[in-house]
Amino acid sequence: MPTIQRFEDLRVWQNARLLDQKIFRLTQQEVMKRDFRLIGQWLGASGSVMDNIAEGFDREGNKEFIQFLSIAKGSAGEVRSQGYRALDRGYSSEQDFQEVYQDAVQIRNQLTKLMNHLKSSDIKGVKYQKLSNSSGPNKQTDEQTYN
Repeated sequence: MPTIQRFEDLRVWQNARLLDQKIFRLTQQEVMKRDFRLIGQWLGASGSVMDNIAEGFDREGNKEFIQFLSIAKGSAGEVRSQGYRALDRGYSSEQDFQEVYQDAVQIRNQLTKLMNHLKSSDIKGVKYQKLSNSSGPNKQTDEQTYN
């Protein structure tokens, strides 16, 4: 299995991005445009899913990544809850609600699987490889590192 080099390559991040786009389109509908608080919360939560996946990945350590994935998972729950609010207020059709709901559940499940994989992995993250390699034969001097 190839190693993921960028958070953009993670299927769960790609799905979170699609969910954010879907929610943006829903919040642009005329019927919802005046509910600024719900719009802000819904867009904030959907953006938080993808942003926390990205931030955790770029911290380069499994424990931190798992923590940020957990936050993203919570935000996916928030997206589902706000979907109910949009449905209950008549801003969203049942079909749009079900789509967003199912997408958020799929992302939650993907996040859970990724978290479990990271917890069981012997590799603890790139930043720990850097530390463990610092005394090995491939050690670079500060000059080599920064020039």
